[in-house]
Amino acid sequence: MQQISVSPVFVGRGTEITALTDSLRRAGSGHPQAVLIGGEAGVGKTRLLEEFLARACGTGGVVTTVGGCLEVGAEGLPYAPLATALRRLHRGLGPELEAAAAGSEGHLARLLPEFGEADGEPNDEYGRARLFEHTARLFERLGTDRTLVLAVEDLHWSDRSTRELFAYLVRTLHRVRVLLIATYRTDDLHRRHPLRPFLAELERLRTVQRLELERFGPGEVAAQLAGILGTAVPDRQLVDRIHRRSEGNPFFVEELATALHDGCRAGLTDSLRDILLVRVEALDEETQRVLRIAAEGGSTVEHALLAAVLEDEEALIESLRTAVGASILRPDPDGDGYRFRHALVREAVSDDLLPGERHRINRRFATVLEEQPQLVGADVRPARLANYWYHAHDPARALPTALDAAREARRRNAFAEQLGMLERALELWDHVSEEVLAHTLRPYDWAETYPPCACAAGAHDPGCDRLQLIDVLAEAVVAARRSGDRERGLSFARRALKMVDERENPARAAWFRINRARMLGHLRRSGDEEEIAHAHRLVEHLPPSAVQAEVFALGAGAAMLKNPGHEQVELAERAVLIAGEVGAHAVEQHARMTLGYLRNDLGADPETALAELTAAVEATRPLGVPDVLLRGLNNLASMLRGLGRAEEAVAVAREGLEYADGNGLVRNIGTILTGNLAEALMDLGRIEEVTRVLADGDLTSPTGTHAEFLDRMRGELAMLRGDLAEAAEMLAQARTANRIGQVQHSVPISQLAVRIAARSGRPMEARAELLAVLEGELPRGYESDLLPLLVDGAGVEADTRGLPEAGPDRARVLALIAATAAGLVPKAPLHHGWARLLEGELARAEGADTPAHWAAAVEALRPTGLPYPLALALLRAGEAEVLAGRREAAAELLREARELAGVRSDRPLLAEIAGLADRAGLALTTCPAGRAKTPLPGDSFGLTPRERDVLRLLAQGRTNRQIAEVLYISPKTASVHVSNILGKLAVAGRGEAAALAHRLRLFPDEPVPAGR
Repeated sequence: MQQISVSPVFVGRGTEITALTDSLRRAGSGHPQAVLIGGEAGVGKTRLLEEFLARACGTGGVVTTVGGCLEVGAEGLPYAPLATALRRLHRGLGPELEAAAAGSEGHLARLLPEFGEADGEPNDEYGRARLFEHTARLFERLGTDRTLVLAVEDLHWSDRSTRELFAYLVRTLHRVRVLLIATYRTDDLHRRHPLRPFLAELERLRTVQRLELERFGPGEVAAQLAGILGTAVPDRQLVDRIHRRSEGNPFFVEELATALHDGCRAGLTDSLRDILLVRVEALDEETQRVLRIAAEGGSTVEHALLAAVLEDEEALIESLRTAVGASILRPDPDGDGYRFRHALVREAVSDDLLPGERHRINRRFATVLEEQPQLVGADVRPARLANYWYHAHDPARALPTALDAAREARRRNAFAEQLGMLERALELWDHVSEEVLAHTLRPYDWAETYPPCACAAGAHDPGCDRLQLIDVLAEAVVAARRSGDRERGLSFARRALKMVDERENPARAAWFRINRARMLGHLRRSGDEEEIAHAHRLVEHLPPSAVQAEVFALGAGAAMLKNPGHEQVELAERAVLIAGEVGAHAVEQHARMTLGYLRNDLGADPETALAELTAAVEATRPLGVPDVLLRGLNNLASMLRGLGRAEEAVAVAREGLEYADGNGLVRNIGTILTGNLAEALMDLGRIEEVTRVLADGDLTSPTGTHAEFLDRMRGELAMLRGDLAEAAEMLAQARTANRIGQVQHSVPISQLAVRIAARSGRPMEARAELLAVLEGELPRGYESDLLPLLVDGAGVEADTRGLPEAGPDRARVLALIAATAAGLVPKAPLHHGWARLLEGELARAEGADTPAHWAAAVEALRPTGLPYPLALALLRAGEAEVLAGRREAAAELLREARELAGVRSDRPLLAEIAGLADRAGLALTTCPAGRAKTPLPGDSFGLTPRERDVLRLLAQGRTNRQIAEVLYISPKTASVHVSNILGKLAVAGRGEAAALAHRLRLFPDEPVPAGR
């Protein structure tokens, strides 16, 4: 089948592929099936068919063939798709097709001349009926020993004879292995289209299934773009832009991606524009005129507004009826208006207007709307009016309406739309007269704590009441930050700082600097500390103000994420007092949130800190400051999770994501909330939910904003699957994104690196990763991050006890781990459980652990209700019980560990548990009767299970004593097993045995020993 698609990857359509595959399976069992696939032009019908037919051919015993209906001259070429399909079968099957056609050649020659001369029957209804019968008999014979798939594309262009023959096959084929497929365009089916009754009649049959292809969502567009552009993860803003313009139509996605590749970033390619305008240009001139006017009216244009603009409602209705019938326009299901069936058609019609024509149409819309504002909804009126005047090229009217629209957008929390209107206002500012600036603009709106008045205390200049350019820049800074477009926000703040004299207005300059600091921090760039310090110097000795309180609060908050001290607590307390004094309630609660988090990190009373943070969140709810509330919810979710209260953390993080979505702030804070939710779900062992949350979060935030969090979580998921390669790839991405190195991200990233290195058989690399953290400047607090890292590091040292390369520096590493742990202050049951687990690992590293160590860890961790690290503690406890000779107790502990590891789908831990049980000869489950035994490594050499265990350890470079310790046997017994292995492998020594095991990959999951 000819490949016509641009994208090299097949995206989505899982439901449709499943439905087609099920139909193929039923057809293969002797029950003929028919599937009708509908969808608008470009939605991917052909690509779906290509993918399905390729998969069907790969199953064996299936033959496929395709024919397409012709758009031009179809009525003069009856049976064209059937003829094409038979011709392809003839090329593919040759003699087999001829054998199946034996006795019918004269009839079938009417479809395919390759069968010979057509018989001399008259071309009447009887001859046609015989043709249909012989065609059905041909397919019955072909479907006897194989499954035949016949696909007819573009049935909307089919001639009547083709439709009737296809229907005949659907109705008459029985007990043969045939699957019939037809595709058609839904947007071509006008009310009188002959395919409409045909489809309705077929759909009544039991063997017929109808599939309707929907447009792609953002995730599918992202996957399609990744394939087209050859990138693993396409830029999220590019995905948003192309999804918005294409509305999820895969063909348009490909065309827009091609346009981008060819350097056409804004407009349409000529080829796409021509395709989009074909139907429009086929309509009468009056309908085309209505469409040109409607295209400038907006994505949806109200009937009453159109009628007022055109002033001839009767002619308008006729043109609208024609446009709707041609599937160019469609009635708006949510109101009394119309919208183009696809946004790109509207864009193409609009692009085809002459400049003066566009200006005139938009001026007419603006004038009518000002005279009759009731024609559109009050919620959309400001933006519509601003757009009309802007496209009418009337700056004097466009500037004030853009500012009004920006204010209305902010009131609806539509920050991206607010930003767009403010950028337009900045563009127009220099193109209007001083009179317009002085008399037609609204006053300053709102920009958090920004001080619009630059007057000294006790004095007031009336000019402060007039909107200034610097005020618009302040509004734009906040809109950009809240909409997630921080690059634009930095640009606006930089421009504003060039306009502000720090000596005359230090508070205003400080305000722009702290906003730059916020955005630099979110973008993981350096310079935020310098901006905060500069702002602090500007306001430190000023009278109390909202800006001063915000500077102090931000300074304390920035230190909270790095290495806070008690001086930051004092600074946050000062911010709370000043904000309360001047009535800056949002700043006051923001500072209280910081204070609560600092007290949790630096104190020993988490409940008091949690109460402080919770109270600040509750006090923020009625203030109407969504970004501050979201900051509180995010911090609260993080604190709860760190204290081991994962269920509560999940609820708070979900609330935050829902609130962010409802207030237009998902792109602003969505990534970190998604990460906190995923991390808490992983703590609870709800791995499928973690996977869904991470997939849903792919498009919530601009690239680079807390991307390290989600990349690290994807690495954690890969570790659970045992996929070390993907885990390492995610680790590398997380480290690239973690440019600033905040502790909340850098320590968990280092822990992932330790685990990957250890699992990969590189213990010295794991040790180096640990030391890189412990020998650096460790912050106070962060027990929930540091204790797990210390446990993993001590575990590596315990696992490598006795290995020669691990000996040097070993004592210092263990001492450093213990010293670091001594400096931590466990605050919650989870912390105490990790601390007991660490004590056990340190003892195991010295060969001095006892069942009591692990029993203490298990006892401390059970109340947390978290499957991990309890499963690890149970594994270690089971191992200790084996060494103590208490086999039944060991088996019970390992069964519980296996159950908890299964909850998390933790394959490496499950393998470790099974390996210990196997080495100790403990039966955790019984094998069901009749199940075939899986061949084990070494079976071909006649090795016993115990000899396989010994060979595995021997291949790792272990000595007889070390093998004995791992397998709980004596060194002498280990020596006997080694001798038997050398004999069975017919090798001269231990080195040859190890080399043979590696060369033959007897243990493919086993890493090569370090240093080889």
